[in-house]
Amino acid sequence: MNNSTEESGGQGSISEDGNQQQIKAVNQELEATGTATIHAGTYQQNIRGFGGASIRGWISDLTEYQAMKAFDPVNGMGLSILRVRVSPNSADFAAEKTTIDRAKSYGASVIATAWTAPADMKTNNNIVGGKLKPESYAAYATHLRNFTNTVGGVMAVSPWNEPDWQVNYESMNDTAQEIGNFIANHGHNCGAPVMAPETLGMNQSFTTTVNNIAGARLTYICGHIYGSSPYVLNLGKEVWMTEHITDTNDANIWSGAMNTAREIHNVMNAGWNMWVWWYIRRSYGLIDEDNNLTKRGYVATHFSKFIRPGYNKIECTANPTSGVYTTAYRRGSSIVIVAINENTSVTYQPFTMNGVSVTGFDRWRTTSSSNLQQDSFSVSDGSFGINLPAQSITTLVSR
Repeated sequence: MNNSTEESGGQGSISEDGNQQQIKAVNQELEATGTATIHAGTYQQNIRGFGGASIRGWISDLTEYQAMKAFDPVNGMGLSILRVRVSPNSADFAAEKTTIDRAKSYGASVIATAWTAPADMKTNNNIVGGKLKPESYAAYATHLRNFTNTVGGVMAVSPWNEPDWQVNYESMNDTAQEIGNFIANHGHNCGAPVMAPETLGMNQSFTTTVNNIAGARLTYICGHIYGSSPYVLNLGKEVWMTEHITDTNDANIWSGAMNTAREIHNVMNAGWNMWVWWYIRRSYGLIDEDNNLTKRGYVATHFSKFIRPGYNKIECTANPTSGVYTTAYRRGSSIVIVAINENTSVTYQPFTMNGVSVTGFDRWRTTSSSNLQQDSFSVSDGSFGINLPAQSITTLVSR
């Protein structure tokens, strides 16, 4: 769709016409000076992807159509991460393979989390609470390896889910020292690279202790952000946010969807490599029970569909204008910019880019009343400005 409206900013104007450097842990938190400055040659973290969970043992599995809507980068959201559960009952393993294979067919990667070991491997002989018995460490590693072999392989496996939180459902409450010892001695036998410790709120002390003990056998740092906010975690490993849910309200409530947009922005600006929502299909998820993308799903699509695995975040002013939040990403000559406008009125946002040559952008915008509305525009001199609709999210993809 083409318009004749002209928007200008900085030195130029636009006419609406239709090997990774060392990861930089966090974008500079520049003051809101007006212009969003993008340094395309300053590479930060690599992006593993954006995704959600399908926990077949607790709710019905994704249908073939729902998997397409979730993972297809052309006709769906383009989620690139599927999170699944490792059941304590090995008889359940094979049932996970159908959705895993469907996700993989669209190019997605799979991460697997075990909430608990089988009861007979635990100190309380129960799948709720307790700890993993030291004499069961080898058997538990075999259990995890059998899962990964049965489902055809996963990108990473997590032996614990929120070990720092006591609950009345599947769980294990081992200490950081115990988890570190398990990974140090058996992490190489789990059938896939280990991600851990997946604490409730990315607990820094707990996570650091596990990493220090586990060493090289802990491949990825992962955790959730319940009761916490993303922060810079410099442990020399990728950091993955593998679960969050803000509430169980309807995911079509626009204020909640906008909160999710800001959450993803914050995760990326903390230097983390992955963002994963809780259930993909749920009334409060990314797809509702009637197979429709929710507003939260459309917001996530602004990242997942366009920022594919293999992109890097690049340096970009995080909060250039009051109420406006921006991030930028690069793969080769392709630049993607995501701009969030939390203001209640249209906000003009200027951009300037260096280190790359761009002649124009395809643009997608989502507001409370529109979804992924698309048009395009041309740019010159590396500087341009655009109007961001009130309370909206905009994705720009260079062309």
